[in-house]
Amino acid sequence: MGAEEEQKGIEEPTRVITQPITQAQFLSWKQNKDADASAKKAEAERKRAEDVVAGTVAMNGRELFLHEPWVFDNTRY
Repeated sequence: MGAEEEQKGIEEPTRVITQPITQAQFLSWKQNKDADASAKKAEAERKRAEDVVAGTVAMNGRELFLHEPWVFDNTRY
């Protein structure tokens, strides 16, 4: 009785049937993936630039040089 219940509880693994994709399908997928990644990166850069201008995040050296170049002007000393 116990063995029968154990066999009923065991599920057969599902088989995944895969189909090969063509090179054109892969290139299309890759192009879409790269476009999405670049769009996300551009959005993050835009958001960071807005936050730097608003003063809500600390600037790194490059951003400080771009937004406040007078800090690096040695002729003022």
